[in-house]
Amino acid sequence: MQFLIRLVLVLIAVLALVPEPSRASIIFKPGQKAEYVPPGEEAISGNAAEIYQTAQTAEKENNLKRAIRAYKTLVKRHPKDALAPTALFRAAQLQEQTRQYTPAAESYLQLVERYASNPHFDEAIEGQFRVGEIYLNGKKLKLLGIPIASALDRAVTIFANVVRTAPYGRYTARAQFNIGMAREKQGANDAAIQAYQAVVDKFPNEPIAVDAQYQIGYIWFSASQLGTNDAAAANNAKTAFQDFLFHYPKSEKAAQARKDLDILEHKQTNNSFKVAKFYDKQKYYRAAVIYYNEVIRQQPGSEESNKAKKRIDQLRAKLGDAALQPAIPVSQSAKKKVEAHPGGAEGSGPAKPGAPNNEAPLPPSDGESSLPPPASLAPDTTTAPEPLPPLPGTSTSSDPSNAPKASASPEESAAPEESAAPEESALPAP
Repeated sequence: MQFLIRLVLVLIAVLALVPEPSRASIIFKPGQKAEYVPPGEEAISGNAAEIYQTAQTAEKENNLKRAIRAYKTLVKRHPKDALAPTALFRAAQLQEQTRQYTPAAESYLQLVERYASNPHFDEAIEGQFRVGEIYLNGKKLKLLGIPIASALDRAVTIFANVVRTAPYGRYTARAQFNIGMAREKQGANDAAIQAYQAVVDKFPNEPIAVDAQYQIGYIWFSASQLGTNDAAAANNAKTAFQDFLFHYPKSEKAAQARKDLDILEHKQTNNSFKVAKFYDKQKYYRAAVIYYNEVIRQQPGSEESNKAKKRIDQLRAKLGDAALQPAIPVSQSAKKKVEAHPGGAEGSGPAKPGAPNNEAPLPPSDGESSLPPPASLAPDTTTAPEPLPPLPGTSTSSDPSNAPKASASPEESAAPEESAAPEESALPAP
């Protein structure tokens, strides 16, 4: 009996000396090898309040990985509990804090979609926007050093979720604008213009609408400078800048918009002047005068305008006003021919230009109306350098392997060979 008493006392003493058992554990499962679970990684169980307390304790111990897991477990097992929205929001915050940006954005999105009436709604929208800007500014999505997705595409997705889930929120207009910025950085200019236009249409009173309107003009402006005589891009840029100056005349970007407009107008004037000189050299003076007058109309008082006026006076003095009058419009001349020769229009070949100053139709003043490939824009510039206008039959691209070749304009292809025109005597050279 005394032996048993002594044995019990020894066991009690041994147990008192043994340190508190570690949280680490060995998990045995039927048919599987034993699995060691590190401290803090054991399965989390209990009701919502118990799991929430587990997460709080893990946070205090700076075990953020376990805290995130506990918060997410609470939401998964008890989605309708009053603690679920707060747990999900805290999980998103910790994910963002530990630079798990994509999971953080997904947790914020889950919060605003599933718990729209929770008190953290606005903070969750702001969290999404904050993560989106991280990707917009160049954060890479990588797995073991290998890119697995485009950061800009991820940014567009996050900003689009902000616009969708909070259409009248504090960050909605800026999120829509940032979609345009991301697409512009990708060189997807059509998508960028659509995004910027949505800002102007839906949020005209927001300060960011000023920048959106300017960016629309700037994208078209850059396309007109890098394209091959693209008149449509130049016209679209002029319209966008004129709209900008009309709606926001006191903007700090108004001076830059006026400067860009001057560049566009000067380029258009210069192109018209080149066409006029081309016809003048070919001794098609009637066509030359039409384009000289276009130069005067486009930029009165410019150097080209003064040269155009001087040349028109020389031609008028030598040839007279009658010889420089515009020809009969194509529709009228064709109608007269059909009436004079009924049934004779079919089977006839294309009309050939005759001698200078005849009534042959003149080619239009505009160049190609098709758009060039989208231009990649430099991030910190607001004006692109103006390239030299193309000479007939030459290309304006600095890289012949990548840029589209510039074909001769309708004005150039429609003009006859110089040898076909009769000589004019004692007329000053253009």
